[in-house]
Amino acid sequence: MVRWRNLFVTSIVTLGLCTLGLVAAATPGASAASGHSTFTYDTYTQVMTSWDPSTDYSNEIIAMQEMYETLTRYDSQTKQVTPLLATSWSSSDGGKTWTFQLRHGVTFHTGRPVTAAAAAASINRTIKLNQGAAYIWGAVSSVTAPSTYTLVIHCKYASPIDLISSSDYGAYIFDTQAAPAAGLAKWFAAGHDAGTGPYTVESNTPNAEVALTLKAFTKYWGRWSGKHFTQVAFRVTPEASTAAQLVDQGQVSFVEQLTSQLWKAQVGQSSVQTTSNPSWQNLITFFNTASGPMANANFRKAVSTAIDYKGIVAALQGGVVRTPGIIPAGLVGFDASAPEYSLNMAKAKSYLKASGYSGKKEPLTLTYTQGDADEQLAAQLIQSELAPLGISVKVESLQWATQWAKAQAKSPSARQDIFLMYWWPDYADPFSWFTNLYLGETTPYFNLSYFNNATVNAQIGRVEATLAVSKSAGAALYDTIQNEIYQDAPTTTLWTVKYQRVLTAGIKGYQDNPGYPNVVFVYNLKP
Repeated sequence: MVRWRNLFVTSIVTLGLCTLGLVAAATPGASAASGHSTFTYDTYTQVMTSWDPSTDYSNEIIAMQEMYETLTRYDSQTKQVTPLLATSWSSSDGGKTWTFQLRHGVTFHTGRPVTAAAAAASINRTIKLNQGAAYIWGAVSSVTAPSTYTLVIHCKYASPIDLISSSDYGAYIFDTQAAPAAGLAKWFAAGHDAGTGPYTVESNTPNAEVALTLKAFTKYWGRWSGKHFTQVAFRVTPEASTAAQLVDQGQVSFVEQLTSQLWKAQVGQSSVQTTSNPSWQNLITFFNTASGPMANANFRKAVSTAIDYKGIVAALQGGVVRTPGIIPAGLVGFDASAPEYSLNMAKAKSYLKASGYSGKKEPLTLTYTQGDADEQLAAQLIQSELAPLGISVKVESLQWATQWAKAQAKSPSARQDIFLMYWWPDYADPFSWFTNLYLGETTPYFNLSYFNNATVNAQIGRVEATLAVSKSAGAALYDTIQNEIYQDAPTTTLWTVKYQRVLTAGIKGYQDNPGYPNVVFVYNLKP
């Protein structure tokens, strides 16, 4: 599984990340789009890193969600799974069999009709390729289409397939016949799409200022009655200050989250509208539990209790908040009373003494992603806060590829001692934190604390099935897992990102939806 989160990480707080705009799905209305209205999305980095809906797992989500749709969609306002390509669904056999009734009259951008067989083929291809977020279908044993619009998903164990089907990655329904199977990946890579969404590719110029333009798909099932944006342009502006000027001048419709200072300067301006909401993205500090001083749990606790979390949050001037535990507020398993480490130098000294650490000539290495000013600030503060304990820290600002390679070095001693990385869910559930970050791995991938706890492994192995049967039991198990992890201290969470967004005044229908990071569902907006 490959998820190049650095494309978000490099500026996730200085420029930020957010999900926008889940409003009620459009009701069928009149025919094709008329008029021409462009929504210009200003981003700070490469738009399309992958075109394949089975394997994409990065920044292209901001465009893919305009071109592709899923069976269901998660509404973070109501905290309910809502219909999209599926109009209804039911489960049986204790949550192991899921039957979806598909929307009639939907057409792929290729012109072929969307049937249950076509939907099954797209899910099966994603499972077979086993890349990106394909792990979300891990419970699935088969996907079948007993009739034209009936899709049945059979599972090996109980699983919340209705929720999984709303995933921001890995759940797209697309036309697998857009090109011969052997050449489909190359066909996608050439800049084609085969989705059902309201917009389809118009032009793709990745090295240009406007890197991608989408146009209205005239046969979209939602229809184009009323006011809609009929074109979506993605503009790349690396400098946040320039992006702020562009939205002020009305040259772009929407800018990814600015620095807190720039965002505050926009508040109250008549030409724009601003919002600020918590997200489901948090910055995690991973400790090397496999080698060096961090292999000692008491040493990890000493470091965890020497960090001034409140001071770090305050230094970021409103751009982040701290939430207890691992799971952000708004997701099942969030516990406002979950244990968390806080600054306590007396405890830190006690833990350090218990660890037997007496100071080393070789400093600890802390790596963060080059270009992220907020990660840099956190790294520098951690460095200064550990100094009074006699713990020396060497801070390394690395390009993501370099940081990633160091973290995955074959020899544990060649890796870093402390690693900063953001995480967010693949669907509206905390499962991706635990199965990716805390489940023991033979070869390190996202578990960059190299944590391997048999009890926690077993708990993670049954949490999905537990949640599918009982939400309260699933939440209680997540709480238990968080407590187990707290006791071993392989990580500590520094903050949860706040969505601070700016878009042109007059645009209606805008909402944050943390279930779809950085996505603006443009079709649902009114110019």
